Amino acid sequence: MQEFETTVSETGQITIPQEIRRIMGLHPHEKVIVELDGETVKIRRVSSKLLQSYGAVRARNKPEDYQELRKAFEEGIAEEVGSEHH
Repeated sequence: MQEFETTVSETGQITIPQEIRRIMGLHPHEKVIVELDGETVKIRRVSSKLLQSYGAVRARNKPEDYQELRKAFEEGIAEEVGSEHH
């Protein structure tokens, strides 16, 4: 078993050492699962593509106005249908 030393930052973050990232094939912004077993911490890749992409799309407004989005979508469809008949 290999051991790597890293430091906990003031905000509680750690850097996964480069060699571990290389071995695991981890890339920036990839999601990992951190598992605690007693005093042992395990890090593993997120296997689900759905979970990996979680948070990749941000709302344009907070809170998002879904009625406004639907209205804009319907207007776009109406314009598209209208242009097909001309």
